[in-house]
Amino acid sequence: MNVFYFIQDNINTDLMFPGKYTYESSDIEFIKEHLFEDLDGEFSKHVKPGDIIFVGKNFGCGSSREQPSVGLKAFGIKAIVAKSFSRIFYRSATNQGLLLIECPEAVQFYTVGDTVQVDEKKGILKVGDKEFSFPPLPEQMQDIINEGGLLSHIKNKIVD
Repeated sequence: MNVFYFIQDNINTDLMFPGKYTYESSDIEFIKEHLFEDLDGEFSKHVKPGDIIFVGKNFGCGSSREQPSVGLKAFGIKAIVAKSFSRIFYRSATNQGLLLIECPEAVQFYTVGDTVQVDEKKGILKVGDKEFSFPPLPEQMQDIINEGGLLSHIKNKIVD
């Protein structure tokens, strides 16, 4: 598992997925190729399923474009840990089934190379040898994440 650490605050959707590509393609592989390229040109070459991202305040601010959350989900990101999230990104990421954890203390504590473990059911985030707590996700939110996003969750409810 890799941990990516983008220390700056206010990482907007243009930095997550360059605006110049917004209408060029909706192909998932194209989106993945260009994710975070202005922050880390090697991101798409090194990210793997189960990886975790640590970020600063107001992550995902800017426009309401969905490519960042779609791409992160397609890569299989386990969790994004932030000092805070923009509301619009929080909603988009939740709709995709991404696990978002707001825990400023853990972000501040994290040092490159620390191991990270997440238990979203208990609300525990272990960074190195220190544990941080966050509010456990409500059961419905856990269902949305476990079922791969809001659309899958709704489809499952209709079928039941």
